[in-house]
Amino acid sequence: MFDYFGVLISVIMGLALIHLLRGAVRLIQMRHEVRPYWVHIVWTINCAVFVLAIWWGMFWWRDLQDWTVGWFYFIAAYAIALFLWAAMLYPAEYLPGFDFEEYFFDNRVWFFGIQTVVFLMDIPETLEKGALHLRPVPPAYVILAPTMIGISVIGLLTKNRRIHAVLCVGWLAAVVGYMLLTPIARIFKG
Repeated sequence: MFDYFGVLISVIMGLALIHLLRGAVRLIQMRHEVRPYWVHIVWTINCAVFVLAIWWGMFWWRDLQDWTVGWFYFIAAYAIALFLWAAMLYPAEYLPGFDFEEYFFDNRVWFFGIQTVVFLMDIPETLEKGALHLRPVPPAYVILAPTMIGISVIGLLTKNRRIHAVLCVGWLAAVVGYMLLTPIARIFKG
């Protein structure tokens, strides 16, 4: 079942990465014609790193033998939420003169709202993998989960640009630190 389902998850998460990469490449190509915003660029990196980490972590589901319709739809919805989160960073097209700082703050509520949903969905997904003995829940997850939800809620509620500068760097540090301190680096049983 996982092989069949893994294709769907891969397509959805691949679309999220393609959207981010296409937006970033276009930003680079139009760098003299648009107004980039460094916080937006860091969030692009954050989103790409997180989507890749979740995609990697989905592989643990391969050991689940008895899939339910509920888990099928939940994991699919999680992948869709990740795509929607990534899609909020770049419009489908943008013209010369486009201001990414203005765009980021115009879409801030949607971006951080979806980001909050993404992490709220990550909690049961992570805990269920532990409950099903697919992989242990890393002890650092107890710190990561509330940190990420806190960053998301603060981003949702504030328009303060200095706070947003701290949030994007804090998110990246927390995710990279978590990945370096947990068994996420080892997916295959050896």
